[in-house]
Amino acid sequence: MSYFERHIFFCLNQRDEAEQRACCANRDARAMQQHAKQRVKQLGLSGPGKVRVNQAGCLDRCEQGPVAVVYPDAVWYTYFDSADIDEIVESHLRDGVPVERLRLE
Repeated sequence: MSYFERHIFFCLNQRDEAEQRACCANRDARAMQQHAKQRVKQLGLSGPGKVRVNQAGCLDRCEQGPVAVVYPDAVWYTYFDSADIDEIVESHLRDGVPVERLRLE
């Protein structure tokens, strides 16, 4: 058994403006990662054998972002606001059911 049942990684990459490529940090990714962390704690989902909310550098899908990925399920998401984060936390991280409308292929 893994130490955590699931990890969700949020891309918090900040690109140099000269790169002229999209980056998740410019789309409120840090605030959404913090929101997910708080929601996981509120629902009693954090800790060994449960869920871990992590930040990540570039996940190389920023043009589709902001992005997050849940492992070991390998489900990639985009999101727009805290309601989307709540849905991912409650449906996928708590109940094991991916949120298809936010899923990236």
